[in-house]
Amino acid sequence: MSLASSPDSFAVSARLRAAGCVFAEDEAALLLSTARTPAELSAMVERRADGHPLEHVLGWAEFRGLRIAVDPGVFVPRRRTEFLVRQALDARPDAGLVVDLCCGTGAVGAALAAGLNGGADGGVELYAADVDPAAVRCARRNVGAYGGRVYEGDLFAPLPGELRGRVDILAANVPYVPTEEVGLLPAEARVHEPLVALDGGADGLDVLRRVTAEAGRWLAPGGCLLFETSERQAAAAVGAVRRGGLEPRVAMSEEWYATAVIGRR
Repeated sequence: MSLASSPDSFAVSARLRAAGCVFAEDEAALLLSTARTPAELSAMVERRADGHPLEHVLGWAEFRGLRIAVDPGVFVPRRRTEFLVRQALDARPDAGLVVDLCCGTGAVGAALAAGLNGGADGGVELYAADVDPAAVRCARRNVGAYGGRVYEGDLFAPLPGELRGRVDILAANVPYVPTEEVGLLPAEARVHEPLVALDGGADGLDVLRRVTAEAGRWLAPGGCLLFETSERQAAAAVGAVRRGGLEPRVAMSEEWYATAVIGRR
């Protein structure tokens, strides 16, 4: 079947459905609205049928109403992470300085900047960091729209030292999948996303413990550290937050199937 010669929604939906895409019709509509030529549409459909994440194929993901650029090979922002952003906005609606650690595309930082007073007008100081060079390049496009700066390096190491003791919101979307469970993830994640964004070590909390050990030195009085974890990891995560000198609480959402831990200085 040549999609290039018949770029209609029925043909695209049929191809995607045959490849096992559960939401074939919805995905077809997105591909049709994004592709600029029949040839480009055909290539996009085949990439999706081959198992590439839809967001990598489209080149963007929707996140809290924003269109976030997503490059191939970069961790795709999850819709459940919108719950984490909501918790951050509720915890510190007056935040003036935000850090998005393990930022990936920078979706969390961009959404926080958009949701806080000032938004795109530059009223919020926004910084982000990631160890993955591809993620850093992608995040600069997304975070730059809010005047943010993105640094490449391991956790806090690349951040400007003058941020210590000034951060109101520290969002750390750390990897938390236990090493032995990475192989159980859907192929879209384990094949097409970087391992460093998924593998959290033996119990999934290795990176988190490194973050909680340092977070207190970067937070302003009343500042908050926020991160996702699984429900079964929540108790251990709370312990790590408390050992870091922060006051923890857990927020859960059945609607988003999300668990967030908030630590306040």
